Amino acid sequence: MPRPRLLSAAAWGALAGLLLTAPATAVMALADRLAGLPFVPFDFFDWTTRVLPGPWVTFGIDAMIGTLDAVGLDVADTAKTAERASAILAFLVLGTVAGVAFFAFFRWRGSWPDGVAGLVMGSLVGLPLIAISLAIGGSERSPALSVPWLALVFLAWGWLLSLCYRRTAPAAAGAAAGVGEGAERVPVERLGRRRFLVTLGTASAVVTVAGAALARVLARGAEEAAGEMSEVAHRTETGKGTPFPNAGDPVMPAPGTRPEYTPLKDHYSVFIRTKPEVVDGESWRLEVTGLVERPLRLSIGEFRSRYPVHDQYVTISCISGRVGTGLIGTTLWSGARLSDVLADAGLRPGARWLHVRSADGYYETVDLELVESEPRILLCYDWDGHALPAKHGFPLRIWIPDRYGMKQPKWIESIEVSDAYTPGYWVERKWDREAIVRATSVIDTVAVQAAYESGGGRLVPVGGIAYAGARGISKVEVRVAGGAWREAKLRRPLSVTTWVLWRWDWPFEPGEHTFEVRCAEGDGTPQIAESGGNRPSGATGLHSETVEG
Repeated sequence: MPRPRLLSAAAWGALAGLLLTAPATAVMALADRLAGLPFVPFDFFDWTTRVLPGPWVTFGIDAMIGTLDAVGLDVADTAKTAERASAILAFLVLGTVAGVAFFAFFRWRGSWPDGVAGLVMGSLVGLPLIAISLAIGGSERSPALSVPWLALVFLAWGWLLSLCYRRTAPAAAGAAAGVGEGAERVPVERLGRRRFLVTLGTASAVVTVAGAALARVLARGAEEAAGEMSEVAHRTETGKGTPFPNAGDPVMPAPGTRPEYTPLKDHYSVFIRTKPEVVDGESWRLEVTGLVERPLRLSIGEFRSRYPVHDQYVTISCISGRVGTGLIGTTLWSGARLSDVLADAGLRPGARWLHVRSADGYYETVDLELVESEPRILLCYDWDGHALPAKHGFPLRIWIPDRYGMKQPKWIESIEVSDAYTPGYWVERKWDREAIVRATSVIDTVAVQAAYESGGGRLVPVGGIAYAGARGISKVEVRVAGGAWREAKLRRPLSVTTWVLWRWDWPFEPGEHTFEVRCAEGDGTPQIAESGGNRPSGATGLHSETVEG
């Protein structure tokens, strides 16, 4: 078969594959929202990120974050959207490649595929993807419903692909297959390729746009129904109706500084799948097993009634964030102390490690020596005085002071006490085993618009945050244009485990100025000034902002 004909077939196959895969994607998205059926593009993407080598996955994460930073998008707001878009794009590429292979194969053979050939192609593509979807567990529906639905989607896709070949392949292919002069021409000769492609493209666009739009509307409705909290109480008190412990502090944040207490709708969320796990709180139980005298199986109701509740204002941040990242937030955590639960279970001799597993497949290992030395470690079921939001780990997650978020699994369903260490999910992928928070300070605002007169001069409020885990902050300093470091005022933090808001009033000078900030931990240890990447232990370096005054 001449190469130009194969290339022509590949081009037609790519177009057909794309025009059929796009509406199939929209239909699956709509079925996901309407009936909880599997959305294969997300399941395939999630599976891929689990089986690929760790360095490849982290390279992809870094590349995505770097791209978002480069175009000026907030990582906390857009990272998950970008990830989902990547998943859908990867699925469209997969369907396009399958179309190329199908068309090229039959052009090479010089034969015409019938409907059976299309069904075979749908099976070849669909069966592995259905198996992946079932293995990844991305659907709330049973396989008895999921498998027939996905089989129908992929078989229809394959059958339509064979129809596209018969309607778009040139008649020369028929001659190559032995179709004589008097034989019936292929349908394209009667209907016309252009007319068919216009019809196919229009139908594809209508189904894709309508399905995706309706799925998005349903998704928004579900998010609103989930009841992500009102912001009314977040300025002066918690959702429990209690005033913040620093409510009377005289240091007021500079205008434009981020909220000291993060509204739940704005709190960053990172998870290993494209969608947050949805757990049925009624049937959920936490199982505590392994080297214990009394294995436990606890409901959320038992957590609330059986163990004293402990509240802790907590700042948590993501290890993958760059200097100045938005992947950080502060709220009130409430729950049972892990040590109380383990005491209830009774540790047996040899107990050394806790293997914590989550409903979404995440896992982490906790050193029992750390649990014994840090009584604040919580099994948390409330944020801001209300049950954990679904995307933040409902019904239970763990909090370990002084550690990045990768050490704080969400949607916990089991804790196994063991004498053997096994690396956690991200540790296996070459991130830091301890993941201790690096001290950092950030400039949120240079509020030129809020300048005021004082002492015969004009002052501009400058402000932001500083955070060093549970080690606290003793000092924040700011400098302008490489000049002398000036000490900022610190607002009393909500607790020893939250960030500190700082403020410095800059004597205004017109022109362009670069501001830098640095901090020191509670014991005076300075933050690391040298710039370093986020892998494997968290980013380092000084944050700066350039402002035209």
